[in-house]
Amino acid sequence: MHLDPTSLRPSIRALRPAAAVAAAVALTATLTSCSGGQPAAPAFDTVTRADVSTGVSASGALAAKTSEQLGFAQGGKLTSVKVEVGQKVSKGDVLATIDDKAARHALEQAEANADAQAAGLAGADANPAVQSAAASLAQARTVADRTNRQADATASADSTAISRARKQRSVDHDAKEDAEDAVDDANDACDSAQSTATEAAKAAQKAGALIPPNPAAATVAAAAASSAAQAAASACGAVGSAEAGVTAAKQRLAADDTAVATAEERKRVDESAGRLASANAEQGVVSARNAYNAAVAARPHTLDQQQAGVDAAQAQVETAQKAVDDTVLKAPSDGTVSAVNGAKGEYTSPSTGTSALAPGSKAAIPGASGAGGAAAGAASPTRPGGTQLIVLSGLDQLQLVLPFEESDAAQVKAGDAVDLSLDAVPDLRPHGHVVSVSPTATPIAGVVSYYVTVALDERDPRERDGQTARVTVLTQEHDGVLTVPNTAVRQQGGSSTVTVYEPSGDQRTVSFEAGLVGTDRTEVLSGLNEGDRVVVPSHP
Repeated sequence: MHLDPTSLRPSIRALRPAAAVAAAVALTATLTSCSGGQPAAPAFDTVTRADVSTGVSASGALAAKTSEQLGFAQGGKLTSVKVEVGQKVSKGDVLATIDDKAARHALEQAEANADAQAAGLAGADANPAVQSAAASLAQARTVADRTNRQADATASADSTAISRARKQRSVDHDAKEDAEDAVDDANDACDSAQSTATEAAKAAQKAGALIPPNPAAATVAAAAASSAAQAAASACGAVGSAEAGVTAAKQRLAADDTAVATAEERKRVDESAGRLASANAEQGVVSARNAYNAAVAARPHTLDQQQAGVDAAQAQVETAQKAVDDTVLKAPSDGTVSAVNGAKGEYTSPSTGTSALAPGSKAAIPGASGAGGAAAGAASPTRPGGTQLIVLSGLDQLQLVLPFEESDAAQVKAGDAVDLSLDAVPDLRPHGHVVSVSPTATPIAGVVSYYVTVALDERDPRERDGQTARVTVLTQEHDGVLTVPNTAVRQQGGSSTVTVYEPSGDQRTVSFEAGLVGTDRTEVLSGLNEGDRVVVPSHP
């Protein structure tokens, strides 16, 4: 296991107050001794809360998160190289071209052969019997389609007529009910008016029979009785008019029922006629299809042979076109050109190398050669990118791919926090996290190792592809726990002990239960209290 003090920065920060106290006490003791006073007090530190962490470390180099080795499928003479190392390109940008004269001649020959095959197929397909049968079938299908559409249109019109007749019947039915309601209202009004007239007549009789007589009251009562009688006559006369309205509504409703029945019968007749016409038209289609199939079956072998020739010729055209397209090398994605191994006028060989990808990444393992082997694809100081013409890297995001020996790798998992230090930028302390751990081992110099991919959480402009980095994967972290300095801990009989310095000046050995052991402090699970002072070795 390898530990990196930089991985414990939170713990170190948390312990500065305690360290300052210890230093002050030690200084006081030294001054007292030098002045000829009492013997110097022992150095001590304080049991305090801090962050404790431990991890495993390895060294590697920063690399682009994505890296693509680019070249031509076929070798040839470079006619242009349009990019330089460090240049940023976008997807689809032309990077380089090779001489396409031979490829274009091959394409022209393939296209001419395809035209000849197509002409042969056209001649075989021009038999009048097949065309005539096809025309007859098309006509039969047209007739069938029109017949079906006519039947559908007739059925739709009949349905509309039925709907309208039913709607009119519904309207007239509502009108009949309204007329019947009017009769009921008129009868009620007549009864009410007659009752009022009877009461007015009785009042007039009483007014005329008053003793002593009251001519004025009798006159008023007689006038009211006459008015009530006229109102009753008018109201009762309206009953007859209302009943006439009911009779008329019933007559219209009967006519509506007849209209609905007539429309429904018409629809049934039209549907029968439509089905018969459609059946006849479909029979015509069947007959025409049979005639067409018979005509086509007369020469299937000729047509199939010609079609096969056309297909083969078209495949040759596509292959030749692909060869022409491959004379232009385009950027498959956005990125930065990190290597160019060729100049205009030079000859390039076919690109055969492939990349050994890092776990959980689209970039190659740094230093790994392509599938062509070290001789074929390895990079060198004088030839970055190996045999590949151009290497395109995604330098906007950097990562590390580094090997951990098997015991350390067993403690690493995806998501673990990572602390880094860069040799080239010592004051920069980037952070990251584990992206993936290779599921299979790779022997490196006789040591079984596992590649681990680490992504940086932030990008600093001072970071460069290829810079050497020291990485510590924090495999365990306990935050804000009770801790004691490692220098104060002793092992006795399998137990962890410290010497506690009492305020009285006495010292006593105390056993405690230790937890996580970090670089400079040990977690205290039980046995010690926050604020306890423990003796640490003094350094004169």
